[in-house]
Amino acid sequence: MTKMPFRFALLMGAALLLSMPCPVRAAEAQSGAVRDLALSGGGTQRVLYARPAAPRGTIVMLPGGAGDLGIEDDGDLAHGKNFVVRTREMWLAHGYAVVIPDALDGENMRGERSSPDYARVIEDLVRFAHKEAPGPVFLLGTSQGSIAAMNGAAHLPKGQIAGVVLTESVTRESKSGETVFDASPGRVTVPALIVANRDSRCRVALAEDAPRIAAALSHAPEAKLLYVEGGEKRSGNCGSQSPHGYFGIESTVVGQIAAWLDAHR
Repeated sequence: MTKMPFRFALLMGAALLLSMPCPVRAAEAQSGAVRDLALSGGGTQRVLYARPAAPRGTIVMLPGGAGDLGIEDDGDLAHGKNFVVRTREMWLAHGYAVVIPDALDGENMRGERSSPDYARVIEDLVRFAHKEAPGPVFLLGTSQGSIAAMNGAAHLPKGQIAGVVLTESVTRESKSGETVFDASPGRVTVPALIVANRDSRCRVALAEDAPRIAAALSHAPEAKLLYVEGGEKRSGNCGSQSPHGYFGIESTVVGQIAAWLDAHR
């Protein structure tokens, strides 16, 4: 598979690396950075990190699928088609720094995202985001990654995140054996945005299930539904290059989500 280079137009580059905390190793990737974060539970977590000059906040972006991006030392990606990965420059243009984690140890993350152990990993990612840039931190997950976002929002200490965005959330039985409903939605106490594409044909992440997610967020101060439409299909129904992955409508979807983030900063 052809690798996608890690290029950001609006990043800090060398200045960002100078502010790197001690337990983190970094490799400069043109105008972005690859970080290996020391995890509180042991081991490391590799991430892509990028920020505009004056960030409005930070988004911890949780990819779907197996979660394996294959981030190399130079910032190249073995798998870079996921929605939250290929739109990273758009988020920067809207003023948000991004933290995008790879799979732990390069392993398949299916079935692991609703676990207490992974909630602690997300807490480490959020802690890193707060250290690197001022402003609020949000979680954003897509497809299988929405399970991770829900899990993090349910277990993070109060005040650590300003909100959670769940896009194309897995709500039906799938190969992972877990859904967003296994990630303690009733414990979420921050505003939530639920994004669903009416034109998606992914059988495990149906737009008609969005109200069920909102109902499960029984203690969230807000559980807003955002329906979108459209998208091209160049992969399977649950693939990244389909309406499920907002392929071809990325700018519209990112703009609508960014407007919600701005309102909750």
